[in-house]
Amino acid sequence: MNTRLLIGGALLLAALASGWSAWKQRGAKGPAPAAAQRADFILGDFEIISLDKDGKERITLRAPSMERNKADQTSSIVRPLFLLPDADGQHWQLRADTGWVSAKGEELRLRGHVAGDSPRDGTTPPTTFRTSKLNIYPDRNQARTSARVTMTRPGLRQTGTGFRVNLDTRQYSLLSEVKTRYEPNAARQAR
Repeated sequence: MNTRLLIGGALLLAALASGWSAWKQRGAKGPAPAAAQRADFILGDFEIISLDKDGKERITLRAPSMERNKADQTSSIVRPLFLLPDADGQHWQLRADTGWVSAKGEELRLRGHVAGDSPRDGTTPPTTFRTSKLNIYPDRNQARTSARVTMTRPGLRQTGTGFRVNLDTRQYSLLSEVKTRYEPNAARQAR
């Protein structure tokens, strides 16, 4: 077979394939202009420590991903871990599947498998709560939800609908449909 004929055929096939590809993509849109993109920044595997007006830690956030909405400056977070210090500087740990932070940081919303754990300082019994959603107000050191909540401490298990907690005083309230179960053996084992 003639080499020139073989090379010419290959070039003809390449030109036809290139023309066909260009014809198919003629209606496709290019990338969106930068001004039309939704996020003005995206963070990955990060830690942010927010300070109050006196320079003390107000809240720490760790997460694998956060994206800030350019239009309203709110932030969406994947698998956030918030560390909120109490009056003694010990940290409550709050985790969830997703999180949202208001533009000025005065409200945090946790959604999906929300888990709150008290500080492990040895002065108070370990306390946990689990719910599907939780709103946190860092300036007031408060959190609340209208969803179903399960709370545990050594020897005690409580469930209810609606929940409020003051992270400074470590006081909480279950608001309705409250059920309490005392387990004395669990309290003894925790000591």
